[in-house]
Amino acid sequence: MASSTSQVSSIENWLQELQSAKKTALVQDDRKKIHFIFKTGTEMVEEYDIKTNELLVRKWRTKTTLGREGKWDFEIGEQFSPAGNLEAELFRESNLNPIFTRKDTKQNFQWRIRNLPYPVSVYDVTIDKDNRCCIIRTSNKKYYKKFTLTDMDRAGLPLDPQALTVAHANNTLIVTYKKPAEILKMERQVQQELLKIKATRDGDMECAPS
Repeated sequence: MASSTSQVSSIENWLQELQSAKKTALVQDDRKKIHFIFKTGTEMVEEYDIKTNELLVRKWRTKTTLGREGKWDFEIGEQFSPAGNLEAELFRESNLNPIFTRKDTKQNFQWRIRNLPYPVSVYDVTIDKDNRCCIIRTSNKKYYKKFTLTDMDRAGLPLDPQALTVAHANNTLIVTYKKPAEILKMERQVQQELLKIKATRDGDMECAPS
């Protein structure tokens, strides 16, 4: 089933779901935006940097129980306020609560938690292999976070504690998980599939889904 939850699937199943989904592509604001609609009605949007092909955003949306469109749930990247929305920007800047986001690189999954001023020695970051999640604890009891590695779940791959590293800089905790070879191969296969989609440019007429 296509979802952003931690239900374990497999690489083959995920690739088949991507292939069978309705897809449209749009180039806008130096990003290539791919819109997927799966057979279940669930939507996924991925946004890639047009120059580096780096994945900047992955977000999901499902319909509510009343059949209305729900809100976007960001798996990678984050929602930014529209330009000119001063009130929202001031609120964002004044918000000192920890902000959890994911921002991957070519070789790594990476999560960043902003507004965490404590030294790196305070954090205990571990992999729970049985419950298939990563847990962040602090010795001062100021922060706790448990999150799943959604790509690893979709691929049905075991979690490796040795792949995990932690760093801290500029009041930001950076948790990095090295992508295994199976994930790198799957991402190459996904890119080959996305190349089949003819992308329209912002301002052009939208093409029919593939």
